[in-house]
Amino acid sequence: MDNLKNKVAIVTGASRGIGKALAFSCASLGINLTIVSRNEENLKSVAKEIKDRYKVDVLPITCDVTKLKDLENSVETTKNKFGRIDILINNAGVSSQYPFHQQPIEDFERLVFTNYLGYVRLIRLVINDMIKNRSGTIVNIISGSTLCDPLPKNFIVYSSLKLGLRAFSKALFWEVRDYGIKICSLLPGVTDTELTSKLKDITSDSSRLMTTEAIENALKFVLTVPENVCPLEIAVINQQTPWTKPVIPYSQEHPKE
Repeated sequence: MDNLKNKVAIVTGASRGIGKALAFSCASLGINLTIVSRNEENLKSVAKEIKDRYKVDVLPITCDVTKLKDLENSVETTKNKFGRIDILINNAGVSSQYPFHQQPIEDFERLVFTNYLGYVRLIRLVINDMIKNRSGTIVNIISGSTLCDPLPKNFIVYSSLKLGLRAFSKALFWEVRDYGIKICSLLPGVTDTELTSKLKDITSDSSRLMTTEAIENALKFVLTVPENVCPLEIAVINQQTPWTKPVIPYSQEHPKE
């Protein structure tokens, strides 16, 4: 783990939830951080907490990942301060739970620009430097819902975008692996965070939710494996994940004989 000390990581959506937990995980390994989020107040609080606990350098940047200029500013400001970017953890995301015919049309653009283009654009902004340095790690937080076939009811736009991102990540690995760059997708099940607390009929039974601990451990595994090893995908799923409930109801009525 000593080889990670003073490395530089960008973590998106880091002011709360999974992103915050992953930022703490990086800091525990001695990694300096740029943490980005739209919530400036929470971001500064998280930065101070990380600095006080782990004594690493933390740069908080207010950023809306749907805006290309904000992404460009985050990358350039990070490079100006630290000189390089070794690790990118794409985590920022939004959710939308509706039957498709009832889903607000304005949600589609928000989901595309946050959950897909936000990731792809940021990767594009950092990858050429990683190619030049012949090293780097990109971790994309996808979704355990992409393991379901068919995709979970009420989440088909969200999950189909995540499925596309999963395919993109896997293809990108094969394109850039000869440059020493690792591309890893983490596929978490429904996790007990502020985001999932707003999902109707999904979080009513907390025993079906994970904490962030397993995802943090998965990230640490990704970052600490030997240099010639890339964990391409890691699915971290609660044994009783509610993703399966909309697909196959737990209680089914059977026809009478």
